[in-house]
Amino acid sequence: MRASWLCIPAMAAFLVAGQANAELSKDDALALAKKSGCLACHSIEKKVVGPAWKDVSAKYKGDASMKAKLIDKVKKGGKGVWGQVPMPPYSPRVADADIEKLVGFVISIAK
Repeated sequence: MRASWLCIPAMAAFLVAGQANAELSKDDALALAKKSGCLACHSIEKKVVGPAWKDVSAKYKGDASMKAKLIDKVKKGGKGVWGQVPMPPYSPRVADADIEKLVGFVISIAK
């Protein structure tokens, strides 16, 4: 009987962890992107100043290390992959957890 009670907290922790890693809906991602300043240079469908997110997602589709690379790029900024216009660093101005959510959304576009 006691063993079954021990499973309940473990299952609850598993469910919460799964929800934390869930992908954002398009509306939630766009709201977070707007709040974070991403939409000043990006959109989902077309190039603005920076590349369209659908193009970023398509370029790295199938690359298992893509998420870590993109998170690092958003945190630190950079230039040269999509042209010479630099992307400014967004960390610590945007929380790391929010950067990870947004990158997860970008990745999901090409699925």
